[in-house]
Amino acid sequence: MLPISVIFLTYNDEQLIEDGLKSVFGWVGEIIVVDSHSTDGTLAIAQKYADKIEVHPFENYAAQRNWAQTQLPLAHDWVFHIDADEVVSPELRQSIHEFFAQLPPDNIDGCLMARRTMFMGRWIRHGGHYPVFHLRLFRRERGACEERLYDQHYVVPGGVEKLDGDLIDRISTDLETWTLRHVRWAKLELAQQGDRLPQPDQHVSENLFGSPIEQRRWAKTNLFYRLPLFLRVFAYFCYRYFLRLGFLDGVEGLIFHFLQGFWFRFYIDALIWEQRQRAKSALPYDQIPQPPPGA
Repeated sequence: MLPISVIFLTYNDEQLIEDGLKSVFGWVGEIIVVDSHSTDGTLAIAQKYADKIEVHPFENYAAQRNWAQTQLPLAHDWVFHIDADEVVSPELRQSIHEFFAQLPPDNIDGCLMARRTMFMGRWIRHGGHYPVFHLRLFRRERGACEERLYDQHYVVPGGVEKLDGDLIDRISTDLETWTLRHVRWAKLELAQQGDRLPQPDQHVSENLFGSPIEQRRWAKTNLFYRLPLFLRVFAYFCYRYFLRLGFLDGVEGLIFHFLQGFWFRFYIDALIWEQRQRAKSALPYDQIPQPPPGA
């Protein structure tokens, strides 16, 4: 058994959770399921594989992840965070075994792994969507999840090592459920941008020459966010679908890249525009920006 405590977050995931649990069962030291009051058969399935099951009210992903990591009595110094719809591939499992074959160097705090998205049964390989690296396995005392409402990443202060193999993300919900989930995420993104929350103590740096995660954060902040509303959405979709060959992902790719890469971002910009218009209408008349004379 490897000295790893695996944490799954669940909520009504009876159709997904078993494959993820099976993918780590028998070779990690501990499996913990943190549930948010599921009403289906999720907990009955979890009981077959998990060493511990905890029920805790859900506030947001960052809060739930950090609560599980800091408040639960984990048995091991390394923690592996996995979503209910994710599965560890055999190649990733082998790479993790090789990483722990010798005592990890003290200057290595975590491991990056690629996420493979399966949408409508198809691997989304193009459009810059693969490989996208995430930090999910790290030293419990040194790592944490960013305290962000949306687009959170895990961070560690020390070095990271890139593993082979994929963490497979299976999007198996119907389009209506998947779209409604993005509506909720769009509102979280709006709140995050509008509140201008201070950076938490642990956060992903914006670094063009840093890790893949730092490079993505730099591009989002210094390229995407600096373009005008709506124009940036068209530019991003064209970049992703044409320049990064997203069209090679077939019909499933067209649906995925359009909804996730265009519609979702367009909806966020529309919410931002609506919020700004409402703010203008709430101003006294003499404070409302007026067009220049003769315009």
